[in-house]
Amino acid sequence: MPIYNGRVIALLTPANRCIRKFDTDTMTDRNSSQPGIDDHDLAVKEAEPKLKRPPLYRVILINDDYTPMEFVVEVLETIFGMGRSQATRVMLEVHTKGKGICGTFSYEIAETKVAQVSSIAQQQQHPLLCTMEEH
Repeated sequence: MPIYNGRVIALLTPANRCIRKFDTDTMTDRNSSQPGIDDHDLAVKEAEPKLKRPPLYRVILINDDYTPMEFVVEVLETIFGMGRSQATRVMLEVHTKGKGICGTFSYEIAETKVAQVSSIAQQQQHPLLCTMEEH
């Protein structure tokens, strides 16, 4: 016997199992294998996207024998926003260990910092090298 509820007509078997639904608005069949469950009653939850943090990159200054220490401190203060004492510590690390980490950034920011250091060093005619590596 057909049952009309809103815009869907359901045909039920004697055991009250829904065997076929008919949408009266679109004139299409809706198949349902579960008895008593209307499509309007179902809740569909979208899968949560799995996000991961982007990789970080270290910006590193490489020691050379020609760039003045005061210039390195000035670069660390202006480009990396370090205070005088922290910039001096990083400069001494570059001088004694051969390289020093200036900071850890996302790829685009690290790339920009490397380009800024290289540009200023070239303008001032210093051979200061700056690179980046994945953290």
